[in-house]
Amino acid sequence: MGQLDGKTALVTGATSGIGLASARELAAEGAYVFVTGRRKEKLDEVVAGIGADRATGIHADVTDLADIDRVMAAVEGSGRGLDILFANAGIGEVAPLGEITWEHFTQLFHTNVGGVVFTVQKALPLLKEGSSVILCGSNVAIKASPGMSVYAATKAAIRSLGRTFAAELIGRGIRVNTIAPGPTETPGLLGVVGDGEAERAAMVASVPMNRLARPEETAGVLAFLASDRSSFMTGAEVHVDGGASQF
Repeated sequence: MGQLDGKTALVTGATSGIGLASARELAAEGAYVFVTGRRKEKLDEVVAGIGADRATGIHADVTDLADIDRVMAAVEGSGRGLDILFANAGIGEVAPLGEITWEHFTQLFHTNVGGVVFTVQKALPLLKEGSSVILCGSNVAIKASPGMSVYAATKAAIRSLGRTFAAELIGRGIRVNTIAPGPTETPGLLGVVGDGEAERAAMVASVPMNRLARPEETAGVLAFLASDRSSFMTGAEVHVDGGASQF
């Protein structure tokens, strides 16, 4: 028996990294999982890996409102409501202050903030009483990271949204929490900062536990936030960063 037996989850941005690990973890704990992503072939691989009887893939981009509507229509059409929503889809890109462009700024805010706002908004009719909404923040929201000012600002916005959403939805019995990973061994991270030895060593040196996180470690915390074991938690931010935000 899994701690999420009988529950239904939606994970956005589930084709790699933390989103993929989280979809697998939620399914392993008994949830039926809807997964979204922009790469159809990767979505098919995710569903095949979890099992077609445990997951449905929906090709969608969170910056496209029509795509989000299609996702929610697919969930509703399945006859299932939502017990768990992990608004995970996001992107990162390095740009020092003097090199920030309007395109860089708008792309990050449209994806990382707009995608979360409208995913949660459009999921509202499907969210059951007692459901758990989890937003994907980052520890860079509270730590200076040169070259990452716009990305960090989007994640600070996510932290703020998590508090306000929690206050707005508490009357419906819906909990909203934010998970804040630190440097994690994902394709997304290496794509942003580079995959050379110097870059990797600098990331490891920033973590008191002296290593990068595995996506599965963050997914385990996410499964706790998704479950009834965290039933008295809402509006919180949980750092999964090896102590980087605390020491």
